[in-house]
Amino acid sequence: MSSYTAPSAPQARPRGFGALFLTDLWERFGFYGMQAILVLYAAAPRDEGGLGLPRTSAAALFGAYLGLTFMMSLPGGWIGDRILGTRRAVLWGALAVTGGYAALAVPAVAATPPGLLLVSLGTALLKPNLTTMLSLIYGRDSHGREAGISLFYVGIQISALLGPLVTGFLGETVDWHLGFAAAAAAMVLGVLQYLAGYRRFGATGAAPARPIAAADLAVVVRRTTIVVAAVLVVAVAIVAGGRGSAELAIIVVGLCALVLPVVCFFLLLRRPELSDTDRSRMRSFLWILFGAALFWMVVGQDGALLNLFAQESTDRRLLGITVPASWLQSATPVFILLLAPLLARWWTTRGTRATAPVKFSAGLAFAGISFLLMAVAAQLATAGDVSPAWLLSVYLLHACGELVIAAVGISAAVDAAPRTHAGQMIGVWWLFSAMGAGLSSQIVRLAEVVPEAVYYLGLGLLVSGYGAVVLARRHHIVRGLSVPAGTGTGPGAAVEEPWELSPGVTAPRT
Repeated sequence: MSSYTAPSAPQARPRGFGALFLTDLWERFGFYGMQAILVLYAAAPRDEGGLGLPRTSAAALFGAYLGLTFMMSLPGGWIGDRILGTRRAVLWGALAVTGGYAALAVPAVAATPPGLLLVSLGTALLKPNLTTMLSLIYGRDSHGREAGISLFYVGIQISALLGPLVTGFLGETVDWHLGFAAAAAAMVLGVLQYLAGYRRFGATGAAPARPIAAADLAVVVRRTTIVVAAVLVVAVAIVAGGRGSAELAIIVVGLCALVLPVVCFFLLLRRPELSDTDRSRMRSFLWILFGAALFWMVVGQDGALLNLFAQESTDRRLLGITVPASWLQSATPVFILLLAPLLARWWTTRGTRATAPVKFSAGLAFAGISFLLMAVAAQLATAGDVSPAWLLSVYLLHACGELVIAAVGISAAVDAAPRTHAGQMIGVWWLFSAMGAGLSSQIVRLAEVVPEAVYYLGLGLLVSGYGAVVLARRHHIVRGLSVPAGTGTGPGAAVEEPWELSPGVTAPRT
């Protein structure tokens, strides 16, 4: 999530702002609504309309889905920049997401994998390019852009609040596929809103910002085809051999989310045009990147294992009715809406007194302490259902940590980036967020072999301990990040890589 900026005085919005705002509003409604019921649907027995997966496998599926979405945002931004143009990329992404939710609404288990894949790929194409379109329609009006981003921020939180309430009620009390159908209906509205305002954009975003040469595009298509074909061949061979399963797919996606960020970081680090000072700053930034992965590993379990805890071990009775477990997913956006203005005020008054590593360690401490609380809640749950106050306290701490981690991480990424590779460093930040989701999809399986209280305790100590190490090494990290950025001397110093993310992309929650 991006840091909060209080909206400025009312002013005229650029043409096309309304179309972008409403498209994003409905897309986020579907996204967070679907997230609220995905793990519950996956864990529900087949005779109740679910996938019938073991609870930890359902949680792992959720983490793999998030990890794939984060990873594919990198090529999604590139496609908009180099091939489709941002305007068409948003449209095609929205259509793909709509198709994915429609597939999930079909009451057939076989429709779930293609549905999730379409939602993931569509989101990865839509979100970075929609953010870029927002930047483009404002042009050089930086103050207007900040106000527009603030409105988007509020819209996102409203969607994150309402989406789980609607889809959760329909999915848990009526039919899971009806919940997904509500997300599909929201995306249909989003597509229609976007098409209604399509002409208002004029020439903005109509053409790729840096169109790729035909010969280079042919190379990309050929290599992509080879990779996709190889994956399909392996998948078909596995299925034909009787070894294919959802478990294997989850493991593969999770492992890719763990490996790809590290590979891309060191490929960037080895660029010949980078100076020694550039590399020094990037190495110091690794402390932040790995901390971000650990943070999102914890927060990524809100809609997974913690959602299952809400369903299975939380007393949700209120005024004689049982509140759907998915409704608790609306707590985080409520806390963020309440806390963001307070943090913005603190940021402008006292925030400059603390260095980035100090703030980052505080964000990690929030996440670590939240799982220490969950360890207590899980132990109490062995004797019966616990109060929802435990989960609400955890979500409050996650909201506090998210506001700090997102703001500090994006700022540090820009500061640490070599002058000609800022977009790529933001892309690396996204990939390490994907690593956190990948970690979540794999490590959640420990809950099968150890008591849940021990599971939460171990992760809480791990994240808190890493935050303590960052705090202890704060002076070393600050010195590393404070080295003046080198400009690079190689022939490619001003050339941006084809996997660069679109400008304007912020943190994962947006």
